[in-house]
Amino acid sequence: MLSDIEICRSASLKNISDIALGAGLTTDEFQPLGLHKAKVSLESLKRLEDKPKGKLVLVTAITPTPLGEGKTVTTIGLSQGLAAINQSAMACVRQPSMGPVFGVKGGAAGGGYSQVAPMEQLNLHLTGDIHSVTAAHNLASAAIDARLYHEQREGAEAFEQRSGLKALNIDPKRIVWRRVLDHNDRALRMITVGRNEEGKSINGFEREDGFDISAASELMAILALAENLQDLRKRIGRTVLAYNQNGEPLTAEDFQVAGAMTVTMKDAIEPTLMQTLEGVPTLIHAGPFANIAHGNSSIIADNIALRLADYVVTEGGFGSDMGFEKACNIKATAAKQSPDCAVVVATLRGLKANSGLYDLRPGTPLPDSIFHDDTHALVAGFENLKWHINNVKKYGVPVVVAINRFPQDSTQELEQLSSLISEFDDTVSVAVSEAFGKGGEGAIDLAKAVVASCQNPAQFKPLYTTEQSLEEKLMAVAEVGYGASSLTLSNKAKLQLAEFKKHGFDHLSVCLAKTPLSISTEAHVKGAPTQFDVPVRELKLCAGAGFVYALCGNVMTMPGLPDKPAFMSLDINEDGEITGLS
Repeated sequence: MLSDIEICRSASLKNISDIALGAGLTTDEFQPLGLHKAKVSLESLKRLEDKPKGKLVLVTAITPTPLGEGKTVTTIGLSQGLAAINQSAMACVRQPSMGPVFGVKGGAAGGGYSQVAPMEQLNLHLTGDIHSVTAAHNLASAAIDARLYHEQREGAEAFEQRSGLKALNIDPKRIVWRRVLDHNDRALRMITVGRNEEGKSINGFEREDGFDISAASELMAILALAENLQDLRKRIGRTVLAYNQNGEPLTAEDFQVAGAMTVTMKDAIEPTLMQTLEGVPTLIHAGPFANIAHGNSSIIADNIALRLADYVVTEGGFGSDMGFEKACNIKATAAKQSPDCAVVVATLRGLKANSGLYDLRPGTPLPDSIFHDDTHALVAGFENLKWHINNVKKYGVPVVVAINRFPQDSTQELEQLSSLISEFDDTVSVAVSEAFGKGGEGAIDLAKAVVASCQNPAQFKPLYTTEQSLEEKLMAVAEVGYGASSLTLSNKAKLQLAEFKKHGFDHLSVCLAKTPLSISTEAHVKGAPTQFDVPVRELKLCAGAGFVYALCGNVMTMPGLPDKPAFMSLDINEDGEITGLS
């Protein structure tokens, strides 16, 4: 079989204007950027606001493994399968971060014959939205250190007389806005800024700082959750950047930088329109990770697509304990739009990996036995799929299981897994998907199952309400959501929780940041664990995004590169074409 990039380059893509017009946009509602991508104006929502909404299909998965379960392949393949059975369909996916593209994961455009195209444009920069988020975020960082420098070098009173501005009296030890970068760079997790030559202070005042990856920026979360440009501006203004000497929060509005941050992101609020290999319109927007943020594409993209198509297929990052949970408890609340159906992606090899009988690590060779029939491992790993099915049903959303078929998979094991699912819950639809190798044709059975499932109205119910306290919300996600026996707050987290309550942030949602490789907070614990604790070491306030996120276990907000990162395979050939991207 051809490589992903070879398949993509052999496809006959339509001009993006034809895709836009075919989707139902008018000529003044999109701006082509080359032949195969376009920015979609938010003005389209004003024209479309009275049109009925289509069905929202959210693709999730079992607990991820280093093998890859094919969630994006299924998302794109399902949209093509829906089109193949003459349903009006669109896909909405996140923009890939260059951290994973150059790190472990590689590209994030799908694969095989179910890709967003051109895949190299999607994976590398696209229209620069992530760079806009990075620039706006770091503008705020520069504003903080500049204000700190000017207030401290002569004192607050002299500053006020000179500038005509009121001194903010920033506490240098309580600046909570770290810098960001769209690369995996562990060396930047902890840094010192403002260093000077001896006897000088021209570079500012020395303090401890650090970098997160751009996908972890609160601005990325805000971009994905904002309703429009005005909402974006308000949310950015509410972001807390630091605290003053009296312990009171200082916002981007206080630093008078919120307007400039919004200006920097003005074009980023418009989704990018692309297409699948079979010409299904696809909106690309925002890029929050689901282990350290809410892990879903934007409300704006969903709203546009839902007015243009009868079925909109989107995905939540990682397993259903991650992106799906946050889609239901954070995104759905903000958007007032819940999923009509959830597709849980599973693979034979992924379930075997979740059995706990294999020691699989990123970058290590896969054992041959995982590709052969192993009833014992499959049945043991099925506990993980059962957990994810039950997890989706907790929210009152109809479930379809997509068994993503790989070439090595045996018919006998595929039938065995289908039987296990039916015996476990006969209300759950099951379909084998061959979207990777056959595109839309390989996802027709899945598409039919989704259409049938969407006829059953969802009885959607999130895990908590905004009226509950932050601590109750954290416990709801940990104990009701994950099935943990307890949630333990560190002393630091307890103090932060009390401070957030004091400043009126108790109404916010919660976003638990943990490993995606286990339902628990310990990556090595596989299957469907019970009786485990969720330790919260620190809480971070995202007042603009509308949630408090809890750092659980040893999860990092700045990833590192592995021994053999994906960038080692990337190059340019004699014709100027990118090679090695997958």
